[in-house]
This record gives sequence, C-alpha cells and structure tokens, in this order.
Amino acid sequence: MKQILLITDGCSNVGTSPVLAAAHALQEGIVVNVVGVLDYGTIGELGGLEIKEIAKAGGGIHRIVGTPQLAQTIQMMTRKTVVQTIQQAVNKEIHQILGGGSLKELPPDKRSQVVEVVDELAETSALQVALLIDASASMKPKLAAVEEAIRDLMLSLKARVGSSQLSVFHFPGKHSGEAVVNDVNWTSDLDGVRSMFSRLQMKGATPTGPALLKVIEFYRYGTLEGNQSWRDHSGPEEGMLGDYVV
Repeated sequence: MKQILLITDGCSNVGTSPVLAAAHALQEGIVVNVVGVLDYGTIGELGGLEIKEIAKAGGGIHRIVGTPQLAQTIQMMTRKTVVQTIQQAVNKEIHQILGGGSLKELPPDKRSQVVEVVDELAETSALQVALLIDASASMKPKLAAVEEAIRDLMLSLKARVGSSQLSVFHFPGKHSGEAVVNDVNWTSDLDGVRSMFSRLQMKGATPTGPALLKVIEFYRYGTLEGNQSWRDHSGPEEGMLGDYVV
C-alpha cells in the first residue's frame, strides 16, 4: 500500500494545483493524506480549504491540528488510512461475490469474521509512506513539532508486523526551480530519519503541487528525475496540469 502524507500550513503559491496533483496520485494507486498545521485568521482559513480539497482529490483524509497534537494525529491517520484501504478492497470483493451486496448485508457472525481479517491485514500488509514536509518560511516555528511527529510515526511503523518503509521529502528545494528534495530514501531506520532535521532550511515559497508530482515520480521510478514529462514549467500550460498560482 502506498501513501503520501503531506504536512503543510496550506496556501500553495507556485506551479501546478496541488488538488490536481493529488488526483493524479490517486490514479497511480497512491493515497494522499494531509495534516494541516494552521495559524488563525484569513490565511489559515484559505489553507484549511486547500488542505481539505487536496485530501479529497487524493482519496485520503485530512486533519487540522495545533502543534501539540501533531505526533498523535499523524499516527492515527496512517493507521486509519491503512484500514480504510483494506476495507475498500474487501468491500469490492464482497460486492462482486454477493452480486451487488455489501458488508452490512452479511450475517453478524460472517461480518465479524471479515472485520477480523481486515484488522489482521492492516497489521501484516506491506506499507510505504512518503512523508512530504512543507519547509516554506511560514512552517519554521512548527519544525520541532514535525520532528517529534516523524519520530513517533517511525516507532509506530516499526511496531507493525508487516513491512513498513518511510521516505522523507521537503519542499521547496535550495535552488531556484527545485520543487522538492528527497532527504531520506525508503528506510526503516529511525536514526537515519532523525539526522535530516539538522539539514533542513525553512525558507521560500510553497510549491505544493509540483512537490506532489515529484513524489509520484519517485514512486514510479525510484528517482525524482525519472520522467521529464512530469516537470513543472514556468510558462502557462493547457489541460489538467496548468499553472495554479494563489
């Protein structure tokens, strides 16, 4: 199972729409979940709306939290999304077997057996989580909470029976036109993830859409440079991936 877990305060302002990028992720079989760490006021309201739309387009869930609740929220969302993904697959199979029926139509004893299978698969299925961190200037005060959240997420992933891997990205990159940086490749090593925070520089704009597209590319090819057609362009484009600037 593949997930992108985006941590952001919303209000992307460079490049492709993050909502359209999330829709492309879902087409690739990658669920996009979003945790919003928002400020109060108009900017926070706009960011919250964007966060909700990104998660909806990506087939995932979203939560708006303050920094103290960030770590617990990320663990809960990852767990919940795994269960939901498996439930969707099981319900699809049941729908076909029953000729259009649903899990609710099963007898109580059979239904409880299916729920037990779903819970077991949630713990044993292989899981990959690409953690995408908004490192724009407005997120700087929240960095310590993000670090704690990632540490707790890694501990919870390691406690699963099934294979769990985490890859970490941040955006924007150091250089002009660099939408995203891959800080940690697929790993189950907690120490390797911790070391990335000493290298993070919180600055710049918020190219959330281009960053999402690059992570999709990483899932596809194992590199951020695998397919030139995914590159974001400075000029206007036509179609679904046209430039989106707030």
